Amino acid sequence: MLTLLDPDDPRQPFPPPAEALEEPNGLLAVGGDLSPKRLLQAYRLGIFPWYNPGEPILWWSPDPRLVLFPERLKVSRSLRKVLRRGEFQVSFDRAFEAVIDGCAAPRPYETETWITPEMRAAYVTLHRLGHAHSVECWYRGELAGGLYGVAIGQVFYGESMFYRRSDASKVAFVTLVEHLRRWRYRLIDCQVHTRHLQRFGAEEIPRARFTALLRRHCDEPCDLQAWCP
Repeated sequence: MLTLLDPDDPRQPFPPPAEALEEPNGLLAVGGDLSPKRLLQAYRLGIFPWYNPGEPILWWSPDPRLVLFPERLKVSRSLRKVLRRGEFQVSFDRAFEAVIDGCAAPRPYETETWITPEMRAAYVTLHRLGHAHSVECWYRGELAGGLYGVAIGQVFYGESMFYRRSDASKVAFVTLVEHLRRWRYRLIDCQVHTRHLQRFGAEEIPRARFTALLRRHCDEPCDLQAWCP
């Protein structure tokens, strides 16, 4: 049975992720709010919000979980050539709101986005509090792609990426992973399986192992100056 979260009580605990449904895979709770306190509590437990416009907030913890260990990043030969050409410039936390708007724009095969105005406002607040971050990829001064996510301890939780020019989001992602490795991050959460991220070295691990890694790494220190623009 799904847990119903009280939208007026952000301190209400989530149920254990192991209680999530098998079908649909990982659905754990319904309702609540997107306050910073609740979102950060969720991420620490390996839970994330995802829902469509007009639906209540749905909270997920799928099993298995797609993750990338930064030291296992794989970069194709063709992408390495793109990186060597230096056509793109990459920045961090320079244009968070523009990145989330790029991620929110419907894809060519879609008519709506899961990044609702409520969701956008929640992550902009997390960014202003220093928990959510963006990576921007620029081409000739124009934003060509990027991604955003949440950082806690030595864990980065990827949320969404977009591109307006071929390879821009890939360049942003590879640059981020290389920096996270230098900044002593141990784990990147990719949420659910995609062949795109698997090509970069992402792998599926059991949810129990994932949550154990979170308990270990969310409270470990990293470079506090890493995200300074």
